[in-house]
Amino acid sequence: MHHQIDSLAYSNKLRSLPPEHKLGFALLLFILGYISSCYIQILISVWLIIWIIVYAGIPFVFYCQLLAIPFGFWLMSLPPLLIGIGAFSSINNFQQDVIFGFPLGNFFLYLSKQGIAQSGIIFTRSWCLTSCMYFILLTVPFGEIITVLQKYKCPTLLTDLLLLMYRFIFILTTTASELITAQKARFGYLNWRRGIYSLSLAIAQLLTKSLENYRQISLGLTSRGFQGELRVWHSRRYYTNWRYINEAIAGYSCLLVVVLAQNY
Repeated sequence: MHHQIDSLAYSNKLRSLPPEHKLGFALLLFILGYISSCYIQILISVWLIIWIIVYAGIPFVFYCQLLAIPFGFWLMSLPPLLIGIGAFSSINNFQQDVIFGFPLGNFFLYLSKQGIAQSGIIFTRSWCLTSCMYFILLTVPFGEIITVLQKYKCPTLLTDLLLLMYRFIFILTTTASELITAQKARFGYLNWRRGIYSLSLAIAQLLTKSLENYRQISLGLTSRGFQGELRVWHSRRYYTNWRYINEAIAGYSCLLVVVLAQNY
């Protein structure tokens, strides 16, 4: 999946737009989505679907697969949010929060009204903020992100760490995939017990191979005269599209007016 994200970032229909415009647009929407209500967050998420799928040309199925990641974490967080428990003797203290429930020994287990409200808030906020992040990942290549950060005087240590971490993500996923494929070819996951044993071997080998890859990268940088700063070169020319700019400004202004009207 990481390779497909990187490929789409270089081949999407918004590739020719200046990266500063796309990063600024996503950052402003991220801030607005963080401070706004659930309804505005839903509007931002739907609007970004149009930008990502229609304008950028990202496949709808692939985008849904990406959204399934935060939604999966949201589903795992539902039980502790929705289910409340309290002492049966003090049920009058939380009676208003109970939708329905049943006694369980000295305790009372119930479905919480407040938990449902909190789960809804978490759902819309995670959808909105994750959509902003996906807009950057799917439309701006990582090298251009580093270039923009360097242009605006981001500390060199931070940009170098980001670049190395991004590189090692691909190394780790490729190495893990090769190890698991080799184990499956040798029936390493034939049953549960053998699968756990094979998984432990894969984790140990992954650590060893990752350290070896790190050593090779360090030697490669040293042999090329690394002086403490990784430089990213690009020669691509960008083109300003006033239609997209006007639409982004108009849409963001409308959302900002609605947010200010709700607060005041």
